[in-house]
Formats: sequence, structure tokens, C-alpha cells
Amino acid sequence: MEKERGEVEDEALGARRMPRPSPAGDLDPVALEGGLLKQWAEEGAFEASIEARRGGAPFIFLEGPPTANGKPGIHHVVARTYKDLVCRWKTMQGFVVERKGGWDTHGLPVEIEVQKRLDLMSNEQIEAFGMQAFNDACRESVWTYEQAWREMTERMAYWVDLDDPYVTLDNGYVESTWWAMKRMFDQGLLYRGHKVLPYCPQTGTSYSSHEVALGYKEVEEPSVYVKFRLVDDEASVLAWTTTPWTLPGNVGLAVGPEVTYVRVRVTADPEAWEGAGGAAVGEELILAEDLMGEVLRHHVEVVERIQGADLVGRAYHPLFPEAVPRGDSDTAWTVLSADWVTTTDGTGVVHTAVMYGEDDYHLGMEAGLPAHHTVGMDGAFVEGVHPELDGRYVKSCDEDIIRLLASDGGPGNNGAPSGVLYREKAYLHDYPHCWRTDHPLLYYAMDSWFVRMTAVKDRLLAFNDQVEWAPDWVGEGRFGEWLRNVKDWAISRERYWGTPLPVWRSETGEMLCVGSIADLQAEVEKANAAGFENPACPDDVDLHRPVVDGFTLVSPTGLPMQREPFVMDCWFDSGCAPFAQWHHPFDGGERFDASFPVDYICEGVDQTRGWFYTLLAVSTTVFDSPAYKRCLSLGLILDAEGKKMSKSRGNIVDPWDHFNREGADATRWYMVTAGAPWNPLKFDSNGVRETYAKMFLTLWNVYKFHADYAAMDGYDPAASEAMAVEDRPALDRWVLSRLSTVAQAYHEGFVSWDYHKACRELEDFIVNDLSNWY
Repeated sequence: MEKERGEVEDEALGARRMPRPSPAGDLDPVALEGGLLKQWAEEGAFEASIEARRGGAPFIFLEGPPTANGKPGIHHVVARTYKDLVCRWKTMQGFVVERKGGWDTHGLPVEIEVQKRLDLMSNEQIEAFGMQAFNDACRESVWTYEQAWREMTERMAYWVDLDDPYVTLDNGYVESTWWAMKRMFDQGLLYRGHKVLPYCPQTGTSYSSHEVALGYKEVEEPSVYVKFRLVDDEASVLAWTTTPWTLPGNVGLAVGPEVTYVRVRVTADPEAWEGAGGAAVGEELILAEDLMGEVLRHHVEVVERIQGADLVGRAYHPLFPEAVPRGDSDTAWTVLSADWVTTTDGTGVVHTAVMYGEDDYHLGMEAGLPAHHTVGMDGAFVEGVHPELDGRYVKSCDEDIIRLLASDGGPGNNGAPSGVLYREKAYLHDYPHCWRTDHPLLYYAMDSWFVRMTAVKDRLLAFNDQVEWAPDWVGEGRFGEWLRNVKDWAISRERYWGTPLPVWRSETGEMLCVGSIADLQAEVEKANAAGFENPACPDDVDLHRPVVDGFTLVSPTGLPMQREPFVMDCWFDSGCAPFAQWHHPFDGGERFDASFPVDYICEGVDQTRGWFYTLLAVSTTVFDSPAYKRCLSLGLILDAEGKKMSKSRGNIVDPWDHFNREGADATRWYMVTAGAPWNPLKFDSNGVRETYAKMFLTLWNVYKFHADYAAMDGYDPAASEAMAVEDRPALDRWVLSRLSTVAQAYHEGFVSWDYHKACRELEDFIVNDLSNWY
């Protein structure tokens, strides 16, 4: 952290005279803290700490917005401890440290909670219920635990303004995000494409990683080794897949350019064989040399060793010739190079179906493969794939696909006479299932909108270099690596409750991005003048679905334009917080200009791909600037044995158990002194108890020793003259010298982000120097 101090003294607060001591009694941390919190509230201490420093240099803190439809947990106490620690320190230095609270109120967790409560298990059910009614329920649900959050925040003495927070569902906030999106659109950074997502045909919904995690199941399914016969060659390339239903969509084979492959000739049948498939004596197969023992069951001889790069460009016969039209692709049904291909499993050759895998899609786009669905949104094969498969649900077709592969010449009658199935094997793995219907999910290329982050990669890296990271290796390593491999941001979601994507599109592809309520009103007026009917669009129009869906706009060529039926990634909402919290630019810009970039943010290390990234992504694309100057990345919080906390394990810690026993101070002190903030914290309830006994009971006993004897002697500080330091006994001078040394070391520890070392130094002074010696 920076070393310069604020320029304003704490004159307005004033130094209070020490009160006349009275006997201390026993320590009751809960009562003591409760009394202090009450006094702070009555005196407006938080507000006074800000107002007293008006005129000083500002220190800008940005609160990462939690969602109030979930209960706060012990990990929130950790993050809020470090936020409060730094903000109080900067306040004590004389800086003006305003702390605006925030609430993240859109997105998937809200929808899931409402769907469960209302028993709405598909998009059709939601729409039958009514989108407006559903979103009204979401709007209400986001505040379910607001009081619990407020009580925890106040009890742990985290000073933050919860009375005037920014709220991502507020119209002003949404309007600011629309403005940012239009800035991206006008720069050519927003485009429409596909993203491969886990999709449930039964509910018609694609899922995020959060939802996918709700429904993993261990299942045993057939996997197949398939022979792709080369054109102008009798050999076949072997590839393995665990999803036979994707084979009709195959348009490429990926090999590792540095991998060594072998061409082998079958010399004899195996001694035993299970299942369908096979190969004739004399047939030749190509696969990775390292995987021969795992894959092959026949006796073979190696005919030739081949580098993967030398296989690239070889053409092969499609398995299902009628399933995918070639179009103008020159690379369809050829061998492609992909550096992500490994020899850890399979055959070292990856079957590529562009529309049914993320790596497949990216490779397909780079290589110019045809992007054509063989499966409809209902989860059934489309017409024209194969007479025996058309119109059938894909997951019920595995046995028939295997039979077709094993037939003479394969389903296209253009493969090896022995069929194009080499062998099948049962495969046990964890596979995602729909948390609503229990059906297996399909990875499916969905229409999606993207922000072209690859176009600003160099700026992202340059701005990241300007950030002071704690620890520094997160910025250079984990976060830096993420930026060096940045992908375009899939920003749209097929959801109902969120910030609507402000893009209207005609059937011919003409597009318009709306950047404000005034823009929307002007466009509605133009559409009305062109003869299209629209509902009223007042100044306070609700910028949520379904209201905004009801506006039909007009294209430059006079065609009707409908809004793209997506909401935006809720991480985009929180990434807009530095300016949207002020309703920038519609507020005039003064508050934003005075607070951007922010000085300090602090969240868990998991936010390197979340909030830390989206803040930088939005600020780079919208303002060509970093969003923050300093970032403290906290380690994860685990249980005492180093295991992740979860309800299923029964190892969740309720912070109130400690607040109501050892107190919030002891809990916070334990968290800070247990280790470096960026290291994982193995939370041990016994450690909190030990911290309370060692640090806080000792500190109380020091105070009690003074207070009891001072009261007994009738000591009155107001009537006593302070003795000059140089006239005091040697022991007094020594302890004051030690205190000065500790104070300097404490400050230096904070400057270097070593809060754990600073606090341990202070604890050592209290326990040893002050209590034991002095």
C-alpha cells in the first residue's frame, strides 16, 4: 500500500481526557462490544470519522456487492475484516474514506431460489406463470436475507454505508450498464455468435457452471473407438468418444502436432473379444504410439511412425455423409492440428463435432469447418441425419449408432469392410444432469453475444501491470495468465431476471444498441411514426423484461426490430460498479471523475476470473483505463482439516457462534493473525478461543490491573499533571520506546500488506512486553 499520509489532523474528533477509573470486573466481550456498538450508533461515529476529514485526500474503496438472497457466512467475515482493516487504517492516516455498500440483485442464484419455491421447472412453466410475475418474485426474493447481512455487518463492526447502497436492479444502475454496452457496440466490440453450453432439452434451458454443479451423477455409458477411413488410402484413423450421439456431427479430427503416431497393420485376431466392432487381418490403423497398449486388442505390427504435423490435411470419409452439408468449407473431414490434444487417454486423436464441444467449436471456427446442427433444440436428431435416427432423442440412440458403426462399411457405406467401429467399452464417469428434471445435459452450441476481449488483450495486460497486487504473484501468475489467454466474453444469458441486453435486431440482421432511456424513447417514437404500435415509454420505464421486450423498433431500412431475448451476465453488472453506482454519465460525472480508478478492492482469490476480471474488462473497453489501483486477493477459507466447507460435509461455521462467545474482535484478530491474507485459512474454532485467551484476556487483565488499583487509590487523571517522559522511571521509558518501535513496525507491515506480521508484533508487545515485563 502507498506510504503517503493524508494531510488532515483529527482535530474535529479531539483527544478525550481519560475518564476516572473504576474497578474493571471480569471481561464480557459480548456485552463490551454491544455497548461500544450502541455508543457508536448514538454518536454517529462512522459518519463523523468521514466528515471530520473533509478536505483531506480521498482514499477510494469499492465494495464488491454480495447477493442478499443467500445467508452470509464465515468467508464473508474474512473478506469484510480485511476491507474494514484497511479502510480504518487509511482513515486514521487522515484520508477521507467513504464506503458505499452494494447489492448484487440479478442472476442465476435468484432465479433458482424462486423456481424452487414456485415449483417452476422449465422455461415453458415460467412463461405460463407469467414473466412479469416471475420477475416480481425475483425482485422480492433478493432481499430475503438483507436483515441478516445488516446484522452481521454491524455486529462485526464493519463500517460501510448500507443506508445508501448501490443496487444493480435499480433503473439508474441498469441505464448506466446499457450506456457501457453501447460504448462497446459502437467500437465494434459486441458481436453475435455461438457458445457451447450445457443444455437441457426437456426444460429448454442452458445452464451456467453454478447450475451444472448441482446435478453431477456417476453414470456408466458406452464409449466407442471409431475408424475414420482416409481418402485415397486404405488406412483408418482411430478416434475415441464418450458421446456417440455427436458422431453424426463429426467434421474434423484433431491431432497433436508434436505427438508421435503409428500406422499399424493387424496381423492376427485377438484371443478374446467383448462387444461389437473389430478389424480384419491386414487392416491398417493410425493412433498415438503411447496409447497402443491401451487401445488395441488385435496383434499388430508397426508399419510406420508419423509425427502429428505430417497427418494434418489428410482427408477422410464422413461417417454420416448426409448429416452435415459441406458448404464452402475446404477443411471439412480433414485432419487438423490442435496443441491441446494429449495422450493421457483415448487414441491421441480427437473427434471434432463443431456444435457440441467448446474446444470443437473454437477449432472449427479457426479452421473454417461447417457449423451445422445435427440435433434440434428438442434434443432429437434433425431430419436428414440418417433414416434410423431422424427425429429421435439422441441419448436413446447410442445402441443404434453403435450398430450402424459396426455394420459393413459403416453408416455411410464408405468405411472399412469390417465396419467403422473398432471396439466399444463401458465408461464410468461423472456427468452433469439437469437439477430440475434429472435428465442428462447436452453440450450444445447456443446463440450468444460476445464482447471481443481478444481485441483489447494488450491493453488488459498493460493495465494489469499498473495494479499493485497482494500477493504480487496473483497479478503476474494466476490473473496475468488468465489475461494472456483471454477469450471473448460470452456476455448473454437465456434468462429472465437480469439486465436486458439492449440490442434490437431485424430478421435481416440489422442491429441497434440502445444506450439510455432517452435513446429508447427516441427510437420508440421513430417506430411509432413508421406505423409500429408500442406501449408507452415514460421516463421511469422499467428496464427489465418483459417490459423492454414489448418495444418494437424500426431499422434504417424500415423493418421491425425486436430486442434480442437475452439478459446480460450478472458479472457485467458488478463489473460496472465503479461508474454505475453513481448513475454515470447521467449524473454529470463529478462523483465518478473524483473516484475512478478506485484505490482499493479486496475479495477472495476465486474472483480472479470473476469480479477482478470483469472490473478490468469493463474499464478497459469503456474507459481505456484500469478500474483499480490496488487489489488484495484473499485465500480460501477451509475447515480445520483443510477441507472445503459445505453443508453436505457438515463443517460450515456459523460466525455468530463466535460473535456470541469470544466476540467479534477475537474472531477478526484470529483471522488476521492466523497467516498471510492470501494463504488458505484453515478455520479452527479452538484457534479463536486461544486467540481470545492469549490476546484479549491478557489485554483486559492489563487494563484491570490499572483500573482496579487506580480506583482503589482514588486516582483522577483530570487532577493529575502528566510527568515528562525524560523524568519517568527507566521501565516507563523502555515500554514507551518499545511501543514507538512497535507502532512503526505495525505501520510498515500494513504498507507492505503484511497484516498478519503487524498484528502478531502488536500481540507480542501486549502479551510479553506490556503484561509479562512491564
